[in-house]
Amino acid sequence: MRQTKLFTKTRKEAPADEVSKNAELLIRGGFIHKEMAGIYDYLPLGLRIIKKIENIIREEMNKIGGQEIFMSSLQERETWEPTNQWDDKEVDVWFKTKLKNDTELGLAITHEAPITKMFKGFLNSYRDLPSSVYQFQTKFRNEIRAKSGIIRTREFVMKDLYSFAKDEKEHLEFYGKVTEAYKNIFKRTGIGHLTYLTFASGGMFSKFSHEFQTITSAGEDTIYVDEDKGIAINKEVYNDEVIKNLGLSKEKLVENKSVEVGNIFTLGTRFSDALDLSYQTEDGERKPVFMGSYGIGPGRLMGTVVEALSDDKGIIWPEAIAPFALHLLSLGEDEEVQKYADELYEDLQKKNIEVLFDDRKEISAGEKFADADLLGMPLRGVVSARSLKENGIEIKARTEEKGKIISKEELINLLKPSH
Repeated sequence: MRQTKLFTKTRKEAPADEVSKNAELLIRGGFIHKEMAGIYDYLPLGLRIIKKIENIIREEMNKIGGQEIFMSSLQERETWEPTNQWDDKEVDVWFKTKLKNDTELGLAITHEAPITKMFKGFLNSYRDLPSSVYQFQTKFRNEIRAKSGIIRTREFVMKDLYSFAKDEKEHLEFYGKVTEAYKNIFKRTGIGHLTYLTFASGGMFSKFSHEFQTITSAGEDTIYVDEDKGIAINKEVYNDEVIKNLGLSKEKLVENKSVEVGNIFTLGTRFSDALDLSYQTEDGERKPVFMGSYGIGPGRLMGTVVEALSDDKGIIWPEAIAPFALHLLSLGEDEEVQKYADELYEDLQKKNIEVLFDDRKEISAGEKFADADLLGMPLRGVVSARSLKENGIEIKARTEEKGKIISKEELINLLKPSH
């Protein structure tokens, strides 16, 4: 992508009403556009990141046997009434609307009840279990607070996975697989070293759950971390009994601010009892299905990466989710420099290497360097009169202070082609 053709442009200032670092940097870099409080659009650079995150999640979900589906965001009132979750006193974040005939509908906050209802038409025998499906689907939540950029929004895409098992034992086997899959996701997206499996409240679904919390000073949550064991306790359930049950020592727990980047719930038979989802055992009995649900928001994950990994110059994208592998800069008005940079860009394109080429001629070298730091690609390559004297390109990692001159061939060998 040539930067002169890129749909968005960088900005020196973010909107005055933004208080979160992720929103400020992402808006300034042209990754997202703010429509209103808690509502953001993903622009070309931002969408590339979201799609890469989704693909990592998809690969890990497929590895454990999840099958991808896509459900409606419009939901019937009758679907949620059996669990009493249509009542605003129980769930206060609904966006509700009506059809022309006055039939009341809700915009999906989640899909536990609809997927349970759907499975009734496909499940009969114990031979149909275990089973698991997932989707990337838009959710709507009428949040009172929407001030954390893309970490807490009123409209967002969630990957929600639902599992169906014959009993708790079978469920826990799959639950363990999801736990490991989530660890892989956070490791692959660059925040595994900052993310902890966290014992937490079950919220609207169950008594307890597990969250994955990423340490960052911008976090809304407080967790207590045992760094040796790699687990944590959310402040909301932090007490002596929980500490003892988890076999932890209070003296070893370190308090940190954090952001929740994923959660996994044991639903048990709450939804299958309420919506009459059962299966026939080998002995001919009818038993309720044992369920679980598991969520990750790609946008929330993207925002957390920015909060956790950026510096005072801008964003630092991990290689696996960066919009481009290389940010190529052409400096000065020298025709030989421009010709070399153009040819290098075309060669990289032919090799299917993801490169953002700053071919802007009216921009100073200082402004190009500042934009490169703000946008945060893993590698920056500079073609200048100085680099050409040494027959190459100055290459520098985003986190390095100084670069080095390498040849075109070395640069091509250094970079991986995109899939």
